[in-house]
Amino acid sequence: MQPIDAASRAESVAESLVTDPHGTLAALREESPVHRITGPDGRPAWLVTRHSDVRSALADPRFSLDKRNALPGHYSGFSLPPALDANLLNMDPPDHTRVRRLVVRAFTPGRVEKLRGPVRAIADGLLDAVEPGGRTDLLTTYAGRLPLIVICELLGVPEEDRPDFRSWVDALLTPDPERPHLMKEAVVAMTRFFTGLVERKRAEPADDLLSDLVRVRDDEGEDGKDGEEGDGRGLSRDELTSLAFLVVLAGYEPTVHLIGNTVLALLDRPALLRRVRTDPDGLAAAVDEVNRWDGPYPMAIRRFPVEDVEIGGVTVPKGETVLLSLAAANRDPRRFPEPDRLDLDRDRSGHLAMGHGIHHCLAAPLARMEAVIALEVLLGRFEKLELDVPRAELRWRPSMRARGLISLPVRW
Repeated sequence: MQPIDAASRAESVAESLVTDPHGTLAALREESPVHRITGPDGRPAWLVTRHSDVRSALADPRFSLDKRNALPGHYSGFSLPPALDANLLNMDPPDHTRVRRLVVRAFTPGRVEKLRGPVRAIADGLLDAVEPGGRTDLLTTYAGRLPLIVICELLGVPEEDRPDFRSWVDALLTPDPERPHLMKEAVVAMTRFFTGLVERKRAEPADDLLSDLVRVRDDEGEDGKDGEEGDGRGLSRDELTSLAFLVVLAGYEPTVHLIGNTVLALLDRPALLRRVRTDPDGLAAAVDEVNRWDGPYPMAIRRFPVEDVEIGGVTVPKGETVLLSLAAANRDPRRFPEPDRLDLDRDRSGHLAMGHGIHHCLAAPLARMEAVIALEVLLGRFEKLELDVPRAELRWRPSMRARGLISLPVRW
């Protein structure tokens, strides 16, 4: 790839980041640490590519997640109503500290551990349904269904509401460009649904995460009127419904793609596939290594400097959009020798697939646990699993935001 003038070729770089992300990022990373590109929203953005710079920026309080710190006209993003938008992905301290502290109390390692048995049972049930056919699209019938069922169990979504719930999530995360109205309708429906579900959990609490969050909110102090923050200790009404929505965003899509990307990586490497079938620790290592090597989120959530900041020798002006490339950082040869090689025995400490600092993904342990169990059950059930189409026919989603296959047809 020829050297890139990011200022004059921002749009072509953005296109290349979709069609050839790792090749494009490698060229950008070696040319310069920071580049001017066109962001996913069509607006200009600064792309940071080297591991040391990305890691530093992820933990730097001068890079804000609060959209109110964006310069007018420099960021559009995805518009959500306050009942879904008041979440950790749009917060800085002290609000972020307050809300995350309350969520951590409900999202404990013990709750994740209690889900191991149910996750395995769900995986077995999904494979029971497709096994007689001898073939399936693994993303549609397995990887795409298991995390959503787990989320419904985690939040306590009633069984009768789950078909609608899945259709709303699909409309949001895999929008149909020919029917854009479906996304808007899904936002309205999910806002109404989560608001109602919170009230149901308050009236009839159960052993689920949303009931715990309702208890936390009530124990810490009620909010003010119309979703305002109230006394500053507890969760506002909008923060509570937004947290439920964030659990869906954080727990669904990355897990789907982590499962799919790991299956494909192993099918492409028969020796590694044989190893993980016999090595008890190999599967967990494979999931973590694929997360580094080809993880579901190439970019961290956008950030906005609250002052002019120098990064990688480039001064990024206050309020402009900054994209921190996790994919580029995780293949930086300065940090990971032979970074393009999938190596289960390498030192992966310090990879940034799940973020770093105060915004490290709360759902990371759950996503890893689900992916490992999903693969254990799948590979244990089907000893002769293989692709059902030529490898060259597989297509990736046309997205800078998420890295995942459109479909993964397999047979056994």
